[in-house]
Amino acid sequence: MSVAAPLLFAFDNSYVRELEGLYEPWQATPAPAPRLLALNEELATELGVDADALRAPDGVAVLVGNTTPDGASPVAQAYAGHQFGGFVPRLGDGRALLLGEVFDVEGRRRDLHLKGSGRTPFARGGDGKAPVGPMLREYAIGEAMHALGIPTTRALAVVATGDHVARDTVLPGAVLTRVAASHVRVGTFQYAAVHNGPTLVRRLADYAIARHHPHAVEAENPYLAFFESVVDAQASLVAGWMLVGFIHGVMNTDNMTISGETIDYGPCAFMDAFDPATVFSSIDHGGRYAYGNQPRIAQRNLARLAETLLPLFHVEADTALAAATDVLQSFPDRYDEYWSRGMHAKLGVADAQRSDGALIDDLLALLHAQSVDFTSCFRSLSSALRGDAAPARLLFAEPSAFDAWADRWRAQLSSQASDPRAIAEAMDRVNPVYIPRNHQMEEALAAASAGDLGPFRRLLDVLSQPFDERPGLELYAAPAPPSFGAYRTFCGT
Repeated sequence: MSVAAPLLFAFDNSYVRELEGLYEPWQATPAPAPRLLALNEELATELGVDADALRAPDGVAVLVGNTTPDGASPVAQAYAGHQFGGFVPRLGDGRALLLGEVFDVEGRRRDLHLKGSGRTPFARGGDGKAPVGPMLREYAIGEAMHALGIPTTRALAVVATGDHVARDTVLPGAVLTRVAASHVRVGTFQYAAVHNGPTLVRRLADYAIARHHPHAVEAENPYLAFFESVVDAQASLVAGWMLVGFIHGVMNTDNMTISGETIDYGPCAFMDAFDPATVFSSIDHGGRYAYGNQPRIAQRNLARLAETLLPLFHVEADTALAAATDVLQSFPDRYDEYWSRGMHAKLGVADAQRSDGALIDDLLALLHAQSVDFTSCFRSLSSALRGDAAPARLLFAEPSAFDAWADRWRAQLSSQASDPRAIAEAMDRVNPVYIPRNHQMEEALAAASAGDLGPFRRLLDVLSQPFDERPGLELYAAPAPPSFGAYRTFCGT
């Protein structure tokens, strides 16, 4: 039985109060020797929590699940999901607990969630634990995404448990404290629809509207407006991923949030050389969730959400289906608008002077044909605009093709009434120098798992300012060397 802890968080538990049937009360498995590995002081400040109190033994005990804070009501959440296209009616948090909700300093409701805290009723035969490496990886990539301006869940802390977990080898265990706008997923709606029907779906939709999309209440059809808002949020989110070369790796419906935040940094990675077919996940044998497939998969997942909401859209099935289809079919145009706006900003092209799309498509075709690093190329374009084309040209095995493209690009920019230096500065604010390079991430995690957190902390510092080029950090801006070989990621379970 967990012991009560001193007050660190002022908990509220709206999910538990309002959504009975979508969780099981549970407690974490005690950790024998908890030790704080990483604490997100910036996020602690956002939550209005004293970082020193979290570092203290009582604080660490809360972060690892050894004590239950006053006011918390820990539960394992229930959800279903389409996993690689096949429907699983009962998934749920097999190794995680929702401690409860807190209000941050801006009055926003945020979930506190422990990941890797042991078996739950949804564990499906797993031990419910997590290794140090994957938990630190989620911490780092979540912070990188946050710094890049992409909506994301974030880690408040990673605590080593003092025990070991058996995977391919025996690894040190850890618990991650995740902060999210909520953990309501498309899969949550699927679970409600399959197990409880329209009554619970309506309660869940009302909850999600109030928490994430309150403007929908004023609409003529609030549930359809809610669905449209989720569609738009996901179109924006996936475009954000694509603009920085991020590959989620496991876009199952249980990993798509209603809030529009990125969640579950399992087999994710960032692309080096541009290739729409890039896939890293060791279990994605057919490339279902490859970089170039992500918009299509997002729309497919949203179709699964629409299926659960049909009874709320209209009493007449045909009318409900037609309304849902209209909204769902708007996804490609919404996505294209977010993508196009972002790509034009990366190229320095003003909204009023947008190209016809060929400028973007032709550059991406060049990058693909010559296996050019996606991040490095876009960042180097501002140097070309300042008069030094060498950094960009040197990326291409056949630079004459780039030169011809660059002439067209400069001609496009010349039609804008803007100083080239100002355009270059604006481009540097959206084209990162530093992303979580796969080889550097693996080196940092290997060192951390062996007890040396220095490389991990240095990498975190670099990723916290992705757009600011800093002397001495050139290696962090470089893609993996050929000796790194083909990269494979794993779910971390």
